Amino acid sequence: MTKGQAAAGVTLPPLPDDLRRQEAHAPVVEGEPVIAILARERQALDRANARQGRTVQFYDDIKTKFGAH
Repeated sequence: MTKGQAAAGVTLPPLPDDLRRQEAHAPVVEGEPVIAILARERQALDRANARQGRTVQFYDDIKTKFGAH
């Protein structure tokens, strides 16, 4: 428990490990069509955006639980 948590009397839940992960760029394979590389890069962006959405939801859930506005 941190000093701030002790002072507030609140123990926050741990952040899910998944929400700390960084998304790597899609690999570029020599000779592969650019459209295939672009498609993989877009999939990586979709995963990163979904993770960001889960992070925001996690934070919003905590705010709701503790009555913050």
